[in-house]
Amino acid sequence: MNHLLDFVKELSFVRVGGSAQEKQAAEMIIREIRKAAKAAGRDDIEAEVLPFDIPDADVEQCTVTAAGREIPSAPFLCSGNIDRECRLLYLDDATEIDFSGVGNLSDTAVLLNELMDEDVYKRLAAHHAAAFLVLKGKYYYTAEEASLYPKELREQYRRHGAIPGFWITAADAAALLNEETETIHLTLQQKEKTTDSQNISVVIKGTDLAEESIILTAHYDSVPLGTGSWDNATGATALLAIFSHFAAHPPRRTLRFLWCGSEERGLLGSRTFAAQNEELLDQIQFCFNFDMCGTTLGANDIFVTGEKDLETFIQQYCHLNGYSAKLRVGVQSSDSVPFCYRGIPALGLSRGTRTAEIHTIHDLLPTLNEKAIQKNVAFAIKIISDFANAAVLPVKRVLSEERKKELERFF
Repeated sequence: MNHLLDFVKELSFVRVGGSAQEKQAAEMIIREIRKAAKAAGRDDIEAEVLPFDIPDADVEQCTVTAAGREIPSAPFLCSGNIDRECRLLYLDDATEIDFSGVGNLSDTAVLLNELMDEDVYKRLAAHHAAAFLVLKGKYYYTAEEASLYPKELREQYRRHGAIPGFWITAADAAALLNEETETIHLTLQQKEKTTDSQNISVVIKGTDLAEESIILTAHYDSVPLGTGSWDNATGATALLAIFSHFAAHPPRRTLRFLWCGSEERGLLGSRTFAAQNEELLDQIQFCFNFDMCGTTLGANDIFVTGEKDLETFIQQYCHLNGYSAKLRVGVQSSDSVPFCYRGIPALGLSRGTRTAEIHTIHDLLPTLNEKAIQKNVAFAIKIISDFANAAVLPVKRVLSEERKKELERFF
């Protein structure tokens, strides 16, 4: 793969988890795996498609109406149904203090700035909220610019009970409050179902330390908007380039490559793989994850999930190899998480920028650069090679107590 952006371009189309387009993207990746294996003379390497079911819903109607005006909206899938007038209540940051004294909310739709914390949803459920709305975008964004699209209500939230949910723009949310809107009519009719997604797995067996393995992950699905070029056609392509190198240069330890389906729908591919392959987890000593790279402008990022020793090691490793990167210590919301949750430390190798956006209509090819993605891949090959060929792995298979607690909160 001499020109990585050629494949990024080919992969740049909407490929939502569970869709025919995601399956098409999987077939394209398998094609490239076979080409790389053939070029390396490796008849023993074959990609495996690992299908799995994911929750989904067919939305028949989704409307938000206030003062006789329909407001652009998108639903939270698998969040239930509603068709009624509700009192509107905005609770600032939806903290425990914000919820104190509000009483029963069975007639109320709660407007939220965001829904990133299970505790917030638990508060909604505990107060029997009729529905919730989450704002998106800047106050000056149009509905198109705010990139409203259906998004699943995550499984860890649904276990507290289904509460119908909607996305609206920040501009409309501000208007509702500025106009002192008291009631809002919400309609959400959806039929839940399951559909199938797939992971792609391929293994390069180690030469003499094959019982120890390293897993390398990247997702290849996208959200329903933009072309998903940065997030994550770049990561999927980088993983292909890394596979091509090691197919021709097998290391001492086994490398397990995993292109994950349905990451954007809640890390469903990587979570399923980890849950269905418990017997492999003891063999996996480390995880490298690739989620977004190759931007023209910006800086390299390395997400460190492990002990302090791992942070120190990667900082010194970058110094020794002249690789400029921001270290971000904590849990990366990506496909490394299910493996970290099971005690496997991870590095997420990425490249970020403030000049582009993901999960919007603006995730497009012009943000990317061939030299940048080649540099990201070259560094990845170097550090993976050093790990996979080391006499002893440079870091232990342990996580700090702080990371363990953070992972518990994440799940």
